[in-house]
Amino acid sequence: MASLSVQIQDEIRRDGPISFARFMELALYAPGLGYYEKQQAIGRRGDFFTSVSVGPLFGELLGFQFAQWLEEGAPSGPCQIIETGAHDGTLAGDILGWMQQWRPGLFARLEYCVVEPSPPRRQWQELTLRQWLPKIKWLAGVAETAPTPARRILFCNELLDAMPTHRLAWNAAVKKWEECRVACANGRFVWQSPPLPEWTGDAPVMTPELAAVLPPGFVVEHCPAAAAWWKKAAASLSSGGGKLLTLDYGLTGGERFMPERTRGTLRTFSRHHAGSDLLDDPGGCDITAHVDFSALEAAGRAAGLTTETMVSQEQFLTRILAQTETGGFAAWTGARTRQFQTLTHPSHLGRAFRVLIQSKKAEG
Repeated sequence: MASLSVQIQDEIRRDGPISFARFMELALYAPGLGYYEKQQAIGRRGDFFTSVSVGPLFGELLGFQFAQWLEEGAPSGPCQIIETGAHDGTLAGDILGWMQQWRPGLFARLEYCVVEPSPPRRQWQELTLRQWLPKIKWLAGVAETAPTPARRILFCNELLDAMPTHRLAWNAAVKKWEECRVACANGRFVWQSPPLPEWTGDAPVMTPELAAVLPPGFVVEHCPAAAAWWKKAAASLSSGGGKLLTLDYGLTGGERFMPERTRGTLRTFSRHHAGSDLLDDPGGCDITAHVDFSALEAAGRAAGLTTETMVSQEQFLTRILAQTETGGFAAWTGARTRQFQTLTHPSHLGRAFRVLIQSKKAEG
């Protein structure tokens, strides 16, 4: 099998320069060769930390909150938790373990669905979750969640930041966005030389006042795939109602145009080092971009959802912790305190990560 770089170069030679979204899609998800198609170590031995790699407390707090939502909205009958982007399944195991111990009645009527289109990742998840297999159902996509009266919680953690995104540059002379495309020269990937092609898709939301002052060459990421996924996920909430939420690092629409972000937010991660050479080593490093939370919120509203909150991870988890004081949670230890500090401290994961929660009322 040809290397991923060779495959991408062959496509460019055949079809011409490609969008960065296409480059990112291949770099991360090309079957057998993309970064996420190969099992990575996460945490100290890997390329990056996640809230899950900090320890089981993150999943336990989510389990507590999910149980509260489900018990309030569906005190009896079937209910579902649907996770998209489950990585190796660790978070699902932490949530299910907490529910089995602390909410056995709810656990008995709960179905846990994992949306996973990748066969290798599903195999890793099945290995991690082998003790929970009778409780878990795998789906290839969100659209496979058939209509049901069961109340649902559909969530993703650090999924949308890795969806393939377009990279756009502002042409101040003509007040239009142009697309930064990837070419190849002398066996290396390079950015297409100007003049750049005009972006003809949906434009990033911006005001006339901003368009008048935005400097030439200002770069933003534009990810229609994330908004489309969010709208599809919203439509999949059942007639029993439910909640849709994401935990990820990102910005609101206005924050994306701050002066310190003239080159956008795309970056690579390898061995805990952030890089700016987005075209180097496709398949060998992670590529992420900050999520546009304003675009997600608008997509959810257009699909009939109501926004409940958009807060920092620090605020979200602290509110959950305050509720656990009523009982039904494991004893507090020094290790759990350290995990909570990492999850919520502004200099760690607390401020960079945000949580968007939207909901749908039960029909009838």
